[in-house]
Amino acid sequence: MTTIRLHNTKTRRKEDFVPIDPANVRMYVCGPTVWDRAHLGNARPVVVFDVLFRLLRHVYRPDHVTYVRNITDVDDKINAEALRRRQAGAPGTLEELIHQRTEETIAWYHADMDALGALRPTFEPRATEYIGPMVAMIEALIARGHAYAAEGHVLFDVRSYAAYGRLSGRSVDDMIAGARVEVAPFKRDPMDFVLWKPSDPETPGWNSPWGRGRPGWHIECSAMSHELLGPAFDIHGGGIDLQFPHHENEIAQSRCAHPDEGFAQVWLHNEMLQVEGKKMSKSLGNFFTVRDLLDQGVPGEVIRFVLLGTHYSKPMDWTAEKANQAASTLRKWWEIVSGGEAAPYPSPAVIKGLADDLNTAGAIAVLHMLANAGDASALLASARLLGLLEEGAGGWTAPITGSGFISIAGPVVQAVGTVSPPPFQPLIDALLKQRAEARRTKDFVKADEIRASLAVIGLLITDSSIGQEYTFAPGFDPAKLWTLK
Repeated sequence: MTTIRLHNTKTRRKEDFVPIDPANVRMYVCGPTVWDRAHLGNARPVVVFDVLFRLLRHVYRPDHVTYVRNITDVDDKINAEALRRRQAGAPGTLEELIHQRTEETIAWYHADMDALGALRPTFEPRATEYIGPMVAMIEALIARGHAYAAEGHVLFDVRSYAAYGRLSGRSVDDMIAGARVEVAPFKRDPMDFVLWKPSDPETPGWNSPWGRGRPGWHIECSAMSHELLGPAFDIHGGGIDLQFPHHENEIAQSRCAHPDEGFAQVWLHNEMLQVEGKKMSKSLGNFFTVRDLLDQGVPGEVIRFVLLGTHYSKPMDWTAEKANQAASTLRKWWEIVSGGEAAPYPSPAVIKGLADDLNTAGAIAVLHMLANAGDASALLASARLLGLLEEGAGGWTAPITGSGFISIAGPVVQAVGTVSPPPFQPLIDALLKQRAEARRTKDFVKADEIRASLAVIGLLITDSSIGQEYTFAPGFDPAKLWTLK
């Protein structure tokens, strides 16, 4: 059997992965808080742990692996968004607006992650479905002297757990000095964190021994992982931004509630994402969601390829050049495997790469070798272990033909051809409207620049007395459209 080696954040070294029960390999990954669209940084852990899920299924058999990724559907950000909607005139109670928002956002999340080729987890529990187990765990923590009630709140006593801080490698005093912590008069210690908090009449709430209220964020994952995977399981994953305080607090809660159990054996954290060498930020104008890229014509498979090109433990830089290179590579691979069948098993070299702490970049290098050798069956089977070249996913590579028209004077847009309308139509419309406005204001230099830029990627424009007509030339590359925005 293949030996998988993973870097365990808890021990700070790479170790052989030895499951508690090889017939029941269990993994928990922190999922989304469903108040808005998932941005590209949110997608990185989804893709990273999807590859690990696929590898575990390959090594231990699909029916022997359980993957849980939670949905946080009770949170102050969700409440604030629902309140904003009501203040803007949306009909319904605050509770109804909260429900609408969470259902809408969960649907968005599924659609976007499906587009990236991510398998659905075995279980996807919603926090609101596990309030009872959360209350029970909080009661157990109070009974064991690790939590206390105060003014309608229940707080975890961090000083009661001597190992607090080991995951992140900091002492409680260091954390107090370097962290922004919520100051409250009812806290015994500044680092004590909320397990339960009161709700006003409009805010979502549930009855509890401490009054009507709602859970703190950290207790949600502890309770849901316990209910679905047991008090001890194999792997806990998430972004490095969750290491402290979220994962540190999970460990404290779970180990104190179940002191004879080990909770998660292996902790895996992926590093953060940048855009063109800079931190993704709305203030810098480089913040975008997965849906933004998809709507701009960047295929989900291309996004996935770029995310896998950097080892999960390293900061990852999203660039237009990487996206263009990924699209070009995948087109070539699709041509190679077209009409062929996958080999019974992936290449041993690809499995070896992934088994070495999810070395996806190394595995992709092997895929390049298989492609260069023309080994279509091995390329197809091996790429699918990484979630690439999946059946039905290559439609974006089909040649695009057709034409369209945009009016100078108004918003009337008509697209005709084999793709009507293509998924990237809104971006074409925006670019041509920019050019129409430039022509209207007699800025012919800008109009010519836009036409030349579009011609480079295969979108050819001709002008008439009433508007702009465009055609898709052979080799048109929609993945490059978003770089011209």
